[in-house]
Amino acid sequence: MDARDEQVPQLPTAEPLEPEYWKRRGLAEMSRAEWEALCDGCGKCCLEKIEDGYTGEISYTNVACRLLDVGTCRCTRYAERRRYVPNCEALTAETVLALTWLPSSCAYRLLAEGRDLPSWHHLVSGDPELVHRVGASVRGRAVPESRAGPLEHHIVTWSA
Repeated sequence: MDARDEQVPQLPTAEPLEPEYWKRRGLAEMSRAEWEALCDGCGKCCLEKIEDGYTGEISYTNVACRLLDVGTCRCTRYAERRRYVPNCEALTAETVLALTWLPSSCAYRLLAEGRDLPSWHHLVSGDPELVHRVGASVRGRAVPESRAGPLEHHIVTWSA
């Protein structure tokens, strides 16, 4: 288990962060606090996905993992999430690019691809609520899995 897996992300982080540290350090070089601070809190990675067994194509749904608080877009059991959801992926610097289902707006994916953070990201804007106000999160658009029914009825295309 990756040590990062045991940390609870909090915005803003308790550890002071250097301005624009993500421009000077690669993902593998970041401290635990820097790594966790990259999460924009969109909640998209915590939505159920459907993979076509023949083509490998991923369809995204608006159905939230049972541990995702759809109001805050944060995991309610982050430190022990894999105990409750065994297939929850531990995101690491080594696995980011291999996880092709990560949202195109994901900070980890963007940085791994050599791109910068979007203007609405809290590390750029200073505002952790901006991700929600610009519609880049699942807040108000996700359905708890306990109320969803068949995943096929919940396929969506996210704009950001």
